[in-house]
Amino acid sequence: MSKTRIVFVHGVDGYGAAAWPAQHRLAGSYDCLFLKRKGFDAVDPPVATDFAADAESVVEALGSGGHVVAHAQGAPAAMMAAVERPDLVASLVLVEPLLASLTAELPATAAYSQRVDELYARAPELDDARFLREFNALLASPAVGTQEPEARRAARARLQRPTAEAPLHIIPGVPTMVLTGGWEPLYEEVAGFLASTGAHHTALRSGPRPQDSPEGARLIEAFIGKSAQAG
Repeated sequence: MSKTRIVFVHGVDGYGAAAWPAQHRLAGSYDCLFLKRKGFDAVDPPVATDFAADAESVVEALGSGGHVVAHAQGAPAAMMAAVERPDLVASLVLVEPLLASLTAELPATAAYSQRVDELYARAPELDDARFLREFNALLASPAVGTQEPEARRAARARLQRPTAEAPLHIIPGVPTMVLTGGWEPLYEEVAGFLASTGAHHTALRSGPRPQDSPEGARLIEAFIGKSAQAG
């Protein structure tokens, strides 16, 4: 009997399996696929964000169906895939999702988007170290599992498109959990909006990357397990 599939979609602070250190053990019970979004590779040159291509890679990775877990800037691709093929998505876990196009008019999102616009307007004036430092400070999220040179990480950061440009819609009928770390108003605002549409929201006090905490990892596994049993 084949294992149930889980597709993991990373943000910008790591990619592939390295972005999900606390979820590796799920591979003992599930068929886990840790994606690399377009432009995230150790060899190929970084390229601009392509939301549609990332969503298509999620659909392809799902095969005949499974669960999707996405973090931060990976959330738009996961949601777009679920809108396109809700029949394939048994459940959706969104960890501190950055979904600015859904919450563009809410205060924390509007303030964040303004800071992003200001940074990219100044980008030509900033060297790699300064740009990368300010880019990372926007989300205060540390890089994980990467030894890439600063210039390569900066080049990739300069090519990231704001998630306010992602064409997003609410997915009816797909069981959804939103997990936040209780430290950043932007993520709590997005989570509150998703909860108002039917998602289950859990806010920990873990700080950035709640999926890395023991409680966050447990909640993700429990939600997927419950959804798998219900299916």
